[in-house]
Amino acid sequence: MTDAVITVILTQVVTILDEQIRQEIRLVTGVGKEVKKLKTEFESIKAVLVDAEKRRVEDETVKVWLDNIKDVSYDTEDVLSEWLTAIRKAQIHGLQNPSKIHSFLTLPCVGFNRVAHRRDIAIKIKKINERLASIATDRLRNKKTSLNIMSVIGLGGIGKTTLAQVAYNSSEVIREFDLRIWVCVLEHFDEVRIAKAILEDVEGSAPYLFELETAARRIRQCIRGKKFLLVLDDVWTEDFRKWEQLWNTLSTGSPGSAVLVTTRSERVAKAMGSSYDLRLEELSRNDSWTLFEKIAFHERSREECKRFEVVGRQISDKCKGRPLTVRTIASLMRSKTSLQDWSEVLASEIWALKEAKGLFPPLMLSYDDLHPSLKPCFLFCAVFPKDHVIKADDLIKLWMAQGYLESSDPSVAMEDLGHEYLQNLAMRSFFQDMKTEKDGNRIVSVKMHDMVHDFAHYLTKNECSILEVTSDLERKIELGHERARHMTLIRSEDGPFPKVPNVERLSTYWVQSFYDSPPIVSKDDRVEAEFFDRLPRLKALDLSRNRIGELAKEIGNLVLLKFLNLSHNPIHELPDSLCELYNLQTLKLSACSRLRKLPQGIGKLVNLRHVEIDRTDSLKTLPKGIGEMESLQTLSKFVVGCGKDTIGEATCKIADLNKLNDLRGCLKIEGLGCVTNVDEAKTAKLHEKSSLVDVEMNFSPANKIERQEEVIEALEPQKNLQCLQISSYKGLKLPKWIMTLTDLRKLCLKDCPSCADLPPLGRLPSLETLHIEGMSSVKVLGIEFLGVGAEKSTAFPMLKQLKMLRMESWEEWKISSDNESERFEMMPRLRCLKIVHCAKLKALPVDILRKRSIGKLRIEQCSRRLEEDYYRETGVELSKIPHIAKIRVCY
Repeated sequence: MTDAVITVILTQVVTILDEQIRQEIRLVTGVGKEVKKLKTEFESIKAVLVDAEKRRVEDETVKVWLDNIKDVSYDTEDVLSEWLTAIRKAQIHGLQNPSKIHSFLTLPCVGFNRVAHRRDIAIKIKKINERLASIATDRLRNKKTSLNIMSVIGLGGIGKTTLAQVAYNSSEVIREFDLRIWVCVLEHFDEVRIAKAILEDVEGSAPYLFELETAARRIRQCIRGKKFLLVLDDVWTEDFRKWEQLWNTLSTGSPGSAVLVTTRSERVAKAMGSSYDLRLEELSRNDSWTLFEKIAFHERSREECKRFEVVGRQISDKCKGRPLTVRTIASLMRSKTSLQDWSEVLASEIWALKEAKGLFPPLMLSYDDLHPSLKPCFLFCAVFPKDHVIKADDLIKLWMAQGYLESSDPSVAMEDLGHEYLQNLAMRSFFQDMKTEKDGNRIVSVKMHDMVHDFAHYLTKNECSILEVTSDLERKIELGHERARHMTLIRSEDGPFPKVPNVERLSTYWVQSFYDSPPIVSKDDRVEAEFFDRLPRLKALDLSRNRIGELAKEIGNLVLLKFLNLSHNPIHELPDSLCELYNLQTLKLSACSRLRKLPQGIGKLVNLRHVEIDRTDSLKTLPKGIGEMESLQTLSKFVVGCGKDTIGEATCKIADLNKLNDLRGCLKIEGLGCVTNVDEAKTAKLHEKSSLVDVEMNFSPANKIERQEEVIEALEPQKNLQCLQISSYKGLKLPKWIMTLTDLRKLCLKDCPSCADLPPLGRLPSLETLHIEGMSSVKVLGIEFLGVGAEKSTAFPMLKQLKMLRMESWEEWKISSDNESERFEMMPRLRCLKIVHCAKLKALPVDILRKRSIGKLRIEQCSRRLEEDYYRETGVELSKIPHIAKIRVCY
């Protein structure tokens, strides 16, 4: 019966909407939207009605839902019948009085008070929609009682996301939940993207999926039996149906699992079935001042603070209690040093501007105050989609490509100037969620707040465009994007590489593949030659993650190109024409796992500063010309050839590193097993490359093993090295220079099977992480390894992580002998101890496991005698040491 009533309702709605269009009826304000919403709701109900009817006998909640739907359906049919009657009477009256037909059709209820009053219909339909939303919410709430849904509601910039982050990262939440998942939802709602984002957070990598049910099945497996917290940040959609499958998917989690939603709309919270709502209001006047004072008066003298306080309080009041506003304007005032400057900000006319069109007065004040060189750097960030994690190095290289980092001082590298600019913008609160290096000196990544992003877009509306690839893409470009200079195109998951008109003016072009995860297509994509012919002004091109298997030779026509990103593509080789891009500064080829070689003429690219070729396992040689590129600052991998490549062309030798003294950051050297000439190793002059902080030495393939000890000694790096990995080394002893690296923070020794003795690594004063794996000749770790002397000292004073893996011969771990334990302290800061596949190890040092600093212990594939010995000595089970929060023991 309900199905029949709904069919009548849908027919009536269609009739009303058709009549509106045909007769050009102007409905009462808001009614049109409500009618369309009504139609959508009942179409959705009709789609699940048959299944619900089958389940009503065995499921009481379904029965209640059906009864409620039946009631609202009958009421809806009555209201729509009234309206249709009013329309028909108006039409008949109009035929009899042609001069009055327009007025009657404009408001079909006017003149028929016996049927309905002027706004009765609008009110009734709105109430019906509210009843439908309530029924939907109740259904969601009744279907899974173990899932707690909470909402944080408030205006933009009020601090919703910040509050959610505080909760998400709190020690109580970390302890309480097995899994924590964070997903940014944003205005464009896509169930598949959200499901994939959940999986990416849980599994650590983006899944190659594009069907919702497939993703949902994986989510159910991942969370089954686990108590989780899911944060859905910045939710906009009010359509409850879009959440229904996700809620069903999450039902496999343990009772007590929770969803925390941040949104600007109470209707969203209601549609999602929220059981607890926290409404964030504006800060009080005193709280605003406290926040403002903390930022604006940072590192000022007491006298200065007193002098600026009166004006400062007035400025703080103008921020109207919004934390983002307070933080932004306080960051601006931090750089103002005179009372006149403060008074000018207070008196600025910008405060009178409305926040329409994304124009945010405090942001405009901060923007106007920027040095002219910083303004284009900020505005360029509008090219990134909302909530995108912006990698600092990539952003700086893109600024370089646009010519924003030209310095009058030739001694200042563009990259260093870029980091200075980024730091400056961050201090002005243009960025948030900053991630820094461990020492806190350099920013690694940032995000832009939604309102800051809107502000940047407002100022660049004709210059920067972000478009999704849809059927009406060409029309969108013609309507407002044909003047764009910087364009980001978000392609669909299963569509071909997009063809876009009117791109001739572009300076930046980024084809983003479905929010940065690879598209699924049946075969590799190809970029046609004409694509490159239509981009004569292009300076930056990002085609990463687009399944491009082949690159046309016409790429050489992009003569102005300075930035090229082809990472995460299945490219086998690059065309020789790439070597015609004389202006190229950055070439990114990370994770191009099928790439077999670089063009032989790459040495002609004298302006190339960054070559990123990490995770390119098929790249076994480098062309000889690499050694002549003296401008290189980034060369993530250097492959030493054992002769010529597959077609007989010369390849790099270790000596070709000689001229590359500007290299910085990380350098992985592969193929060191090919080096037999010690003088060539010395010629590399690694000790002169003072900006290298991370070096990996890989000694495969194993040629001339007897010379490896001399070669590794000749490869001594610069003294300030922070990270070192030595792998596949076949020498009997490790190099002496290891003990001179006083700044070394991370050391990894992997697959060095002939080294039976380890140096006194406990003396390294800065070492924080020690990873020893596959050293199959080591039988004993004793006092010598700790490096303690006759005087009282500390072994491994800064060590936080110790990992010992695949130590097949390791039997004993001695940390003290007669009275020696009283003379030194050992590993006072150790947090994590991991021992895996060490089957012969007889016992663990009790003194280490007693350390209160340890929070994580993992012992796997070892002998059970470790547990038995520990229990015999302490009376405590190894898996239940009370002061260690996370313990995993399995044999």
